[in-house]
Amino acid sequence: MNLTLQIANSSTINDMLNFMNIQIQNAYTLKTCGFDGIYQLGDSLSDTGNYIRENPKSLLARFPYGQDFPKSKRAVGRASNGLLIIDYIAMSSGMPLLDAYKNPNAQFFRGAGVNFAVSGATALPSQYLAARGIISPTTNTSLSVQIEWLFTFLNDCAEKLKTALFMVGEIGGNDYNYALTQGKPIKEVNSLVPDVVYAIKKAVTTVISYGAARVIVPGNFPIGCIPIFLTKYQTKNSAAYDELHCLKDLNNLAINHNALLQKAIEELRTENPNVVIVYGDYYNAYMSILQRSKSLGFEAASLQKACCGNGGDYNFNPARKCGELGVKVCPNPNAYISWDGVHLTQKAYQSIADWLIDDVFPKLKCTA
Repeated sequence: MNLTLQIANSSTINDMLNFMNIQIQNAYTLKTCGFDGIYQLGDSLSDTGNYIRENPKSLLARFPYGQDFPKSKRAVGRASNGLLIIDYIAMSSGMPLLDAYKNPNAQFFRGAGVNFAVSGATALPSQYLAARGIISPTTNTSLSVQIEWLFTFLNDCAEKLKTALFMVGEIGGNDYNYALTQGKPIKEVNSLVPDVVYAIKKAVTTVISYGAARVIVPGNFPIGCIPIFLTKYQTKNSAAYDELHCLKDLNNLAINHNALLQKAIEELRTENPNVVIVYGDYYNAYMSILQRSKSLGFEAASLQKACCGNGGDYNFNPARKCGELGVKVCPNPNAYISWDGVHLTQKAYQSIADWLIDDVFPKLKCTA
């Protein structure tokens, strides 16, 4: 295991929080758990810099991505204007932000963690998707590849991993996103769900075999509420939308995924009674910020518009993406939920993290 004996201390985290001028609702809630490390697997919702090492010319490798990330004069590989959910989880745990596994300048040490997530990653291998006529356009670093990285990094540290937190996901969203954007019917996309969930369950089983004792497995967001799909499937048929103007069929896809994932988690708990496995309810966390948007400071007129985008009812145009020449950024990202039509703003991620941490903390069975 490539770790030194340096230990992160709480004063370092306090200094970071003060500099960032970020008041997180539950700062240090997770510190009670005494995590010795956090290990993140996933996609662009949690990638802190792996993809930009794979593809240095990516839009994620330049401003406006990361424009509000503290102490940074350049993009840091996060698909947002600033911090992600995993950053707030790390801070709540009293730990430094997770470095990307592929960052050659990263210093991995005890009391910290490692991020293996890659933007664009899928739960299923790209070869499997290709056989179904679905192309992975950005990366072949699927969940199984990240598991291989994790194994290489951890080596033989099973005992130490009993005090670590493993985040397996969010992952699987891109399997559906690619199928949908490539024109697959929603019914056909739904047929992918059992295999996607099986791949996630297999990954959780693997990290448990490495020695994991606490695992969070997040579900999918309500994808019918995000600009990319509100734009693609825009219709004058009011019956297609729910009371929050989200597309019902797409949200039902996410609900189907999340229901099957929770069933798999129940099976994993039965198979591993000494391991704490918690479902991360990203769906209801997202819906909560839509429902509480006014009190959280989000603009009513901008709830389903991209902050960084170009035109249309949802300020999203797949032909002119955030980061491309001439695509403008809104003056106040904190008033928006969506950053680029696919990913969220730092403010939205903070609100989701607050909700999520409150929800998972008692389920993690940490003791003071």
